[in-house]
Amino acid sequence: MAEKKKSGLISHGIAAQNRKGRFNYTILETVEAGLVLKGPEVKSLRMGRAAINEAYAGERDGEIWLFNSYIPEYQGGVLSRFDTRAPRKLLLHKKQVAHLLGAVSRAGASLVPLDVHFNARGRAKLTLGLGQGRKKEDKRHAIAERDWQRDKARLLRSKGKDF
Repeated sequence: MAEKKKSGLISHGIAAQNRKGRFNYTILETVEAGLVLKGPEVKSLRMGRAAINEAYAGERDGEIWLFNSYIPEYQGGVLSRFDTRAPRKLLLHKKQVAHLLGAVSRAGASLVPLDVHFNARGRAKLTLGLGQGRKKEDKRHAIAERDWQRDKARLLRSKGKDF
């Protein structure tokens, strides 16, 4: 069957991204987790209006939750309202939860939400990174490396070679 495309809706792809997450943290491991959402929250996510820049993940009652993520209210005439910054439960296997919470308590790592996306089945997923905080020198090195890669690609492109 042909897939219908609605204007402005994200059927699968990235709905929200935390760009500073990979810059401020060295990501050691990533995990894909499901999100417990209500209907209007999913509709709002499909519009691509969510923000996870200030969001963080943490433990509550032996489970992992996403705190301080912003999903605005859906304006499509839905009567049910929801809290835009409510904590949202993450769906993970028990072994994954134990592994992540153990790494956080043992190594002093942090759980960093990297992006919210829709998989091929249309389910909302959160990419959660287990990261160590970077120091100022490491951030400067990352900026210098990124600038060099961009300049190198520009030089090779100007000589007629794609890299």
